[in-house]
Amino acid sequence: MADLRTAGAREPGSSRIRAVLGPTNTGKTHLAIERLCAHSSGAIGFPLRLLAREVYDRVCAIKGPNQVALITGEERIEPKDARWLLCTAEAMPVVQDKLAFVAIDEAQLSADRERGHVFTDRLLHARGREETMILGSSTLEPMVKALIPRVEVETRPRFSTLRHAGARKLSRVPPRSAIAAFSAEQVYATAEMLRRFRGGAAVVMGALSPQTRNAQVELYQSGEVDYLVATDAIGMGLNLDVEHVAFAGLSKFDGLRQRRLTTAEMAQIAGRAGRHQKDGTFGTLAGSNHASEFTDEEVYAIEEHRFPPLTKLFWREPEPRFDSLGSLIVDLEAPPRTPELAAAPEAIDLAVLKLLADEQQVVDSVRTVGMVRRFWEVCRLPDFRSQGPEMHARFVSRLWQDLRHGELGADYMAQQIAQLDVTSGDIDTLQGRIAAIRTWAYIAQRPDWVLARDEMAARARAVEARLSDALHGKLTERFINRRTAVLMRKLGTDAGLLSVRLEDEEVLVEGEHIGSLRGFTFQVDPDARLSDRKLLLAAAERHLPGLLERRAAELVVAVHEGSAGLQLEAGTVTLDGERIARLAPGRSPLAPQLQAERTLDMVPAPARKDLLAALEQWLAASLQPLEPLRRIAEASRSSEAGPELRALLIALVDSGGMVERAGSGLERLDKDQRVRLSRLAVKVGTLDIFAPAMLRPDAVRLWRALSPERNAPDDVQSTADSMPPALTAWRGPPPRGYRAVGKQLIRLDLAEKLLREAHQVRGATGRRPFVLDSAKAISMSLTQASYERLLRLAGFQPIGARVLTPEMHGPIAPTRWRWRPARPQTEPVSAPAVPRNSAFAALSDLVR
Repeated sequence: MADLRTAGAREPGSSRIRAVLGPTNTGKTHLAIERLCAHSSGAIGFPLRLLAREVYDRVCAIKGPNQVALITGEERIEPKDARWLLCTAEAMPVVQDKLAFVAIDEAQLSADRERGHVFTDRLLHARGREETMILGSSTLEPMVKALIPRVEVETRPRFSTLRHAGARKLSRVPPRSAIAAFSAEQVYATAEMLRRFRGGAAVVMGALSPQTRNAQVELYQSGEVDYLVATDAIGMGLNLDVEHVAFAGLSKFDGLRQRRLTTAEMAQIAGRAGRHQKDGTFGTLAGSNHASEFTDEEVYAIEEHRFPPLTKLFWREPEPRFDSLGSLIVDLEAPPRTPELAAAPEAIDLAVLKLLADEQQVVDSVRTVGMVRRFWEVCRLPDFRSQGPEMHARFVSRLWQDLRHGELGADYMAQQIAQLDVTSGDIDTLQGRIAAIRTWAYIAQRPDWVLARDEMAARARAVEARLSDALHGKLTERFINRRTAVLMRKLGTDAGLLSVRLEDEEVLVEGEHIGSLRGFTFQVDPDARLSDRKLLLAAAERHLPGLLERRAAELVVAVHEGSAGLQLEAGTVTLDGERIARLAPGRSPLAPQLQAERTLDMVPAPARKDLLAALEQWLAASLQPLEPLRRIAEASRSSEAGPELRALLIALVDSGGMVERAGSGLERLDKDQRVRLSRLAVKVGTLDIFAPAMLRPDAVRLWRALSPERNAPDDVQSTADSMPPALTAWRGPPPRGYRAVGKQLIRLDLAEKLLREAHQVRGATGRRPFVLDSAKAISMSLTQASYERLLRLAGFQPIGARVLTPEMHGPIAPTRWRWRPARPQTEPVSAPAVPRNSAFAALSDLVR
């Protein structure tokens, strides 16, 4: 039977048979599509469902969807009047002379261990009525000439040049590159490294569904990422804009053993580099062992497209007998009688058949020719899950128990499909579900296996589409950092073309968030990985100066308009809570120098100069509330004031315009010096000497900001915002501008007001005891005890006992008071002590 299947005995006389051979990028597939569309009908068989779908879309655009069919194991789109068929090789109908044109793509796969016998059968027997075209590598030429005597061999040269570029580190692989890996682990590891170095990569593997592979390829083709990591499936006709192919390794597991790639396999993958007239390069990834480097002979063979010709093609009997399982197995294992053909290695369908043929239950169910034929069709179910013969045989056995009695019910199929309609899980889980749904999609496509075939097939395709979308999302999430990819692609000479904008405080480059800008301080996105921070900072250095220049110009305008939003806090100037300048010591604490923070270094020089000038102007205007203190400081430097007054003025300046009267040296001032003091708007009170203007909230707040190291702790800074009349339950030293009276604090000017009124009452009564009204003190939030404490500090003394009444919530003042001023000191009073850390310490020493 084998010699009857050779092609030469059955060649139709009128059919033209062409073998178009050559390396990749020779336009073979494009030529086949043109010839298909030029005929009244035709079919092309492809090695991958992905390629069949791609060409199907192209032919539909030319002929219309009602005239074109897609036939694969898992998907069948067959319009009633379809005349042009796009198929996988396994699903391709082998009917001679029924179609005007027939082509078989990648025919060199006839030497493949698993699928070679299928391609050999199509090579020998798939014929068009008018024209037959065989597409493949030049290595196929001797076999084609030997098996098909009347064949016309046409060798096509490659459109572009392919050159070896040597080994490169992964971080040095140029953009628009494809990295070929040969295991899922290697693919994942490479893609993860590219995510860190270059923002990510698209991933293409045989285990992915066609829809997922298409979506990943589109990420690369659209330019969203510049790298593609793929298994050797990339060599099977994927049309990509690849400029360089880097091999992550040069060996693979072929199902039996780990072996080195043949030069033809290397060339098939490397040939993806370069499209049309654009040259391409190939190489390896540096850092691997010596076995992962090309030899000189391999480089020469790939560049010159010179490979050892094929000497054998795998063959298996395409029309076995179905008398019994035994005769079926014998025919499938029968050797060919043609020297150019070799018996195909045991494929998984034959392995499953032989395993199940040893089970008596199965043998008993397969008795007639029809049952043997049907059982063989079940055994040929593809192992999409890659479980191996034994596990796959168990599934086939269960499926056969249902199919032996007829067709699968719609409810059963719907249940099996629904169980896989779950889009959660990691990448491996989703891949497993896609493999499973592809199995059920294949089953649903069989015309005599499933009731409600069209409905079940549609459900299976819908589930596969949803799972594919979920897997695409997971791959994108794991292996692509869109932000990094955008920035890496545009950090070259065209960086100035990037779209950079500011939304609120968020900095967006090409629509990707890289960080926030508060004031003039850029902060990298806190959610960014540590490996991405350097890239984001580099992007900021390139693209922020323009934003900062605009912000500086806007701030200068706002300063002139009085709406800058700047704050003076603890010796620094802040914008949006971020420091932009600090105050350095100047001629005095009231005349500090402005020094820009390093956050302004990225502002271009001209804009930075204008900004600093505006800040100087803003600072001068902001310090206006301290003008009374500045006049006191100027007076302290005048020699006409005299040493006693100068010492007092220095103490006033150093303490923010307020000192205690006791120990101030006031009694040593003469009349003229007291007049000078009053002209400086300094109030000499009963207990304190102070400048009333320095008790205003803005003045106190400014003094704290200029001299944070000489003020009260942070927990009292809020008092400067409003300067209330009194503070209750205070702990620690009193804040500036307040005096302690028992458990409360009272503002200095209000304390003086209460004491002045008390002295007015005393003056009206002479030396007799008098009564004081505490209503005004209570209106200032003072308690009776605090008011009494204030009076005693000023020299007032109570007469008689305190009285408590049930209606009162606390003690009331004695009904009578008297005043006993402190006796004058007999010893000279020294000048008031000036803290050694004062800015005026040296001047104080000079005065003394």
